[in-house]
Amino acid sequence: MTAAAMLRVEELSRAFGAVYAVRDVSLSVAEGETRAVIGPNGAGKSTLFNLVSGHLTPGHGTVHYAAGDRLRRIDRLSAHARARQGIAIVFQSARLFHGMTALENVMVGAHARTRHGFLSAALRLPRHHREEAAITADALAALDRVGLRDWAHRSADALPLGQQRALQVARALCARPRLLLLDEPASGLRAGEREALARLIEGLRAEGLTMMLIEHDVAFVARLADRVTVLHLGRQIAEGTPEQIRGDDAVLAAYLGQEAPA
Repeated sequence: MTAAAMLRVEELSRAFGAVYAVRDVSLSVAEGETRAVIGPNGAGKSTLFNLVSGHLTPGHGTVHYAAGDRLRRIDRLSAHARARQGIAIVFQSARLFHGMTALENVMVGAHARTRHGFLSAALRLPRHHREEAAITADALAALDRVGLRDWAHRSADALPLGQQRALQVARALCARPRLLLLDEPASGLRAGEREALARLIEGLRAEGLTMMLIEHDVAFVARLADRVTVLHLGRQIAEGTPEQIRGDDAVLAAYLGQEAPA
């Protein structure tokens, strides 16, 4: 039985001036699937993620997301509104809140689902205390999930790069996402750090979390992804299992820089 779609993108396009970063891209991601998006630099991968997360608006096309009992159009919603519906993104660059502990950094991730605002916090109302206690518990659980529980009350600035990346994932998990977008999470990591990150993503995949992953390393993708979408110059040129993609002539020519067989 085919899993229901969590995300459906149809003919999505975005241009900057006269140059298209993404052009007529269509794809569907099933619930529980790990989908990789690969391609050379400038292929449009990060732009596609920003269009899905709401950090960019499309010039053309639609984005539908499984909110409630059916797919609903979300391309007109803000990034914050999409986050409230369960879409979280981990950006490529390490974006930590400096001068804060690891726990405080992760607690920020819960902002998308909090119910009580600044006034209740300022007045220290009981409902704020209850919510803050629940968020703290969720943040500690997220840190435990990525192997950083012992760092909870230590400065996030002191974390090595690989653990900073894991901390970003924990912050996203604290928002209780239904769709997690990972923009080149292994970029700049050493071999041991990449292995730890791969095991973390494998664990999330085993839990059934729906994920999209941008990555350059084909071996890394083949280990983690159920299906792969390949972009080149903003266009989708291939889609399939990792095995199918590695043997695709268009991918060999465009992404791997090899001559396609005659």
